[in-house]
Amino acid sequence: MIANNFNQVLTFLDDLDHNNFKAWFDSHRPAYEEVRDTYSAFINDLINELRESDHLQDLSAKECILRINRDIRFTRDKSPYNTSFSAMIAPGGRKSGWQGYYISIGPRDRSMAAGGLYMPTSEQLNTFRRVVDQGASEFKEITGAQAFIEQFGQIEGERLKTAPQGYPRDHSEIGLLQLKQVTAVHRFPDRAVLAPDFVEAVLNACRAMKPFLDFMNGLQ
Repeated sequence: MIANNFNQVLTFLDDLDHNNFKAWFDSHRPAYEEVRDTYSAFINDLINELRESDHLQDLSAKECILRINRDIRFTRDKSPYNTSFSAMIAPGGRKSGWQGYYISIGPRDRSMAAGGLYMPTSEQLNTFRRVVDQGASEFKEITGAQAFIEQFGQIEGERLKTAPQGYPRDHSEIGLLQLKQVTAVHRFPDRAVLAPDFVEAVLNACRAMKPFLDFMNGLQ
C-alpha cells in the first residue's frame, strides 16, 4: 500500500465532508470509485494477514466494508453519505453478529481501529455485567496487559451515573458495571495514516485487541 494513495483517500473524504449532497457525489463518482478501491485493497491486506489467526477463511473486503450511504430515516442530519470508509473484519463479515475489528479511515485525524460493544443490545450488556459481577479478573487481566494499554489505554464507553438496576452502588467492580458501552479504540492521526508503516500499525492494534474480542465473543 502506497502512502500517496491514502492521501487521495483522505482528500476525497474531506471534500465529501464539505460537499455532502448527491449532485456533488454523482459528479465525482470516478474519484470515489478509485479511493474506494484503495480502501478495499487495504482491508484485503489486513484480512490476509489476520486470516489464519482469526479464522477468516474465505472472507473478502466486500463482505466487511460498510456502505458509504447513510441511513437517514431516524436522524435529523439528512446528509446522504458517510465521510469515512469503514469495515468490520470478523468471521462471516459485517453482518455475522460476531465482534470484530472495526477499521475506519476518515480525514482530520478521525481514523481508528476499534472493537467491542459500541451499540450493545440489552442482552449483551446484561451478560457482560453478570460476568463482571461473578468475577472480573480475566477481563481486567486482558485489559491490563501491556500490549493492550500501549494500543488503547483503557476501555472507553458511556457510563451510567449510578449503579445499574440490581447491583449495589458499593460493588467492587462498579466502574465496569456502570459501562453502557465497552470498547477499545486506537485513534490514528492523519500523519500516521500517511506513514509507510500504517498497515503494520493497524495490524499491531488488531493483534493487541484480539484477546479482548475473544473475551467479548465468549459472552455470546
